Amino acid sequence: MTYERQKDFGTPQSGSEKQVTLTIDGREVSVPEGTSVMRAARESGGDIPSLCATDNVKAFGSCRMCLVEIEGRRGTPASCTTPAEQGMVVSTQTPRLEKLRRGVMELYISDHPLDCLTCSANNDCELQDTAAEVGLRDVRYGYEGANHLGTQPDLSNPYFLFAPDKCIVCSRCVRACDEVQGTLALTVDGRGFASAISAGQPSDDFLSSECVSCGACVQACPTSALMEKSVKEHGKPERSVVTTCAYCGVGCAFRAEMKGEQLVRMVPWKDGKANHGHSCVKGRFAWGYANHKDRITTPMVRESIDQPWREVSWEEAINFAADRINAIKAELGPRALGGITSSRCTNEETFLVQKLVRAGFGTNNVDTCARVCHSPTGYGLSTTFGTSAGTQDFDSADETDVFIVIGANPTDAHPVFGSRIKRRLRQGAKMIVIDPRRIDLVRSPHIEAAHHLPLQPGTNVAVLTSIAHVIVTEGLADEEFIRERCDWDEYQDWARFVSDEKHSPEFLEGVTRVPAQTVREAARLFATGGNGAIYYGLGVTEHSQGSSTVMAIANLAMVTGNIGRRGVGVNPLRGQNNVQGACDMGSFPHELSGYRHLSDGATRALFEEDWGVALDPEPGLRIPNMLDAAVDGSFKAIYIQGEDILQSDPDTHHVAAGLAAMDCVIVHDLFLNETANYAHVFLPGSTFLEKAGTFTNAERRIQPVRKVMEPANGYQDWEVTQMLANAVGCNWNYTHASQVLEEIARLTPTFAGVTWERVINGEQLQWPVNDKAPDGSPIMHVDGFVRGKGKFVVTEYVPTDERTGPRFPLLLTTGRILSQYNVGAQTRRTGNNAWHKEDVLEIHPTDAENRGLATGDFARLASRAGETTLRVLVTDRVAPGVVYTTFHHPDTQANVVTTDNSDWATNCPEYKVTAVQVTPSNGPSEWQEEYADLTAMARRIQTSDMEPAE
Repeated sequence: MTYERQKDFGTPQSGSEKQVTLTIDGREVSVPEGTSVMRAARESGGDIPSLCATDNVKAFGSCRMCLVEIEGRRGTPASCTTPAEQGMVVSTQTPRLEKLRRGVMELYISDHPLDCLTCSANNDCELQDTAAEVGLRDVRYGYEGANHLGTQPDLSNPYFLFAPDKCIVCSRCVRACDEVQGTLALTVDGRGFASAISAGQPSDDFLSSECVSCGACVQACPTSALMEKSVKEHGKPERSVVTTCAYCGVGCAFRAEMKGEQLVRMVPWKDGKANHGHSCVKGRFAWGYANHKDRITTPMVRESIDQPWREVSWEEAINFAADRINAIKAELGPRALGGITSSRCTNEETFLVQKLVRAGFGTNNVDTCARVCHSPTGYGLSTTFGTSAGTQDFDSADETDVFIVIGANPTDAHPVFGSRIKRRLRQGAKMIVIDPRRIDLVRSPHIEAAHHLPLQPGTNVAVLTSIAHVIVTEGLADEEFIRERCDWDEYQDWARFVSDEKHSPEFLEGVTRVPAQTVREAARLFATGGNGAIYYGLGVTEHSQGSSTVMAIANLAMVTGNIGRRGVGVNPLRGQNNVQGACDMGSFPHELSGYRHLSDGATRALFEEDWGVALDPEPGLRIPNMLDAAVDGSFKAIYIQGEDILQSDPDTHHVAAGLAAMDCVIVHDLFLNETANYAHVFLPGSTFLEKAGTFTNAERRIQPVRKVMEPANGYQDWEVTQMLANAVGCNWNYTHASQVLEEIARLTPTFAGVTWERVINGEQLQWPVNDKAPDGSPIMHVDGFVRGKGKFVVTEYVPTDERTGPRFPLLLTTGRILSQYNVGAQTRRTGNNAWHKEDVLEIHPTDAENRGLATGDFARLASRAGETTLRVLVTDRVAPGVVYTTFHHPDTQANVVTTDNSDWATNCPEYKVTAVQVTPSNGPSEWQEEYADLTAMARRIQTSDMEPAE
């Protein structure tokens, strides 16, 4: 695709089904009622000059460039604020209009730098284009009077600059910040000639202000006043390729705008159904890691982990790995081998890794990060509804009246969807937040939750059961829905259970620490407030009762009838870009693709016939079981694609011990991550910009990943997996990712109607896509549940084994922050460190005072599993007795303190509840210092022209 600016229709699309017909410049045009005259003209192939109008914010009518004449009306109204009407006759080009527009443009240009030839927006500037369009050739007013020329630019933001002298105060940036992002960080300061765009208080610049660097203002700016620094550095793009973001599970579509093989900028694609042209700081700007100096592009091997790495050819590295795998298999059997798929890689790459393990290694010892975070979603929703995924598309939120957000922080972890929630709240929807911490959705500019339930970590089930108690005992259940759609006998059993007085908010208040009256009010609101939707994250799943909590959420949706239509549903917010896809592709040790159990002979036979091998009918080992077996000596080799289990998995000491006990650890990644400290083979990976395939986002949307540039390492990740597979005895001959997708569709019923052509042509399908739903399924369970009748499950609250006491009196819970992503391997190698250069420990003022701690002090964070040190942030975001930190930085290694507790059904780790003590510290712990030394030793590289290490 050659480069051209995305089409802008000036004003938002009307949602009306009624059509009106008008005449524009002699052309008869039909548009939905409520469409602006400007949009009607542009949709019909015409154009009206404008500067303050753009189609992702409301019409403003301030620039006076889009004036038109309407037959029978006086004056020259602005076309952006004038709705099209039946029978209206509009003229957009008359001598009078030309004169008015040229005069207005003269005023703009008289206070604007005349540096078009050297401006970074030259030939890509709406002001420049509009001046040419209205025929401006001279400025009668001169340039000698008062003006804003020569003002200093704001260069504080790492990604974009603000040049006030090029600003025309059209307010597009302010309105984008308000209406699209919802941060309300920008404003117009002053009046008249003194009007200027401000990033907050007079002392603020863009970096210090409340700006979240989503890029909406930059995208909205019609001049170069707000401009990406990368465009200033590299120049105007020459071509663009639409692809899908590789950060969180929202799955934003972007245009990668290129100049040769150089990525100039990422611009959110307006036709992306998940993001509708919006973005966050990560997807918009944090792509520099792809060319970071730390990236490894040459394969490396070493005999033992105490040796330096040795750079080798691809052939030598693959043969080295295959020889070790084959030798271990010959000595100990296939169950001594295993693999881990990646939630950051494509569906096709993930499918091939699990196929390699099952068909090549001969074992089902395959697992994934997706199980470590969202396996309770699979178990809970498949049990209650019959399928292991969320029920809605993101657009459904526009029709939600009452949100419950539990164990999730959308504005930080899923920012684009978080912005949509905030917009809906400003429109009048209500919010119930269930979270130990006061997240931004509880209170931020122009929004406030109706209820915040700051529960004690680990008591999710108790809180949800007490909400259900209120709904059932107060007669608020949707009996008609339940009788029609659910198993009535199971409902009655469940209703008797939740109605017991021991499940009342008053009885459980001492357990949950949530005031009973708050619980009752929240329950009544959700049951009676209209369309109710529940969104949840890892604060639900990463508990010892994660599966029980998911089923309790499903119970709540069913008892209120909030399933099977727009605006309602149960919606897990997936943490990484392809968590949903990794689950779908058969990355679990007991399931093949499409969530079909290995014990099903017919399913197994289908794969055996297609792959030409016999499959082991016994489920394999999960990651913690692989590590246990390694310590015991029965598990010796693992292939890890795109995951850093040493940093991301719980109980770091146990992970390290398991990896150290293996004879062949193969890490396939972009960087020498923490896990690579214990690796024998390093296979360089490719970024999402360097590969083709598909991602599946949190709404089950299958989206294209297009190759934007050639892989720096020479191969896409699926090609590397194929080389390893063939070296261990497979006979694969894929030549393109589309062939893998074809195989997935052939073997996976929910993907049966998915083809490469449909994906690449932009259909953005949501599975299931099959004969019953040939165009996909935006909303699940419309006419009935996948399992038939919805299943109510009794969810008894069982306290976690992780208890506080005199030695460890506080509870630690963990989460993410806006500017960093997962273990930080990507974002730590970008300008995002300007906002979050280290993990910090949030602690309540009372707990901090009792320990003599102040913001910025080093503190020792200790649990029964281990200890680390990090700086303190004193804040009332957390309740007394609760502390909170992130896990983005390996120097902290927050998971050294998390324990081996896990969900009862899926073994998902209990990251969110750890009993800890916090005490003052002078700096890094002994373990951190030892780990730093180990890392330095483990990352020594002997290049091909170096002498061998002694």
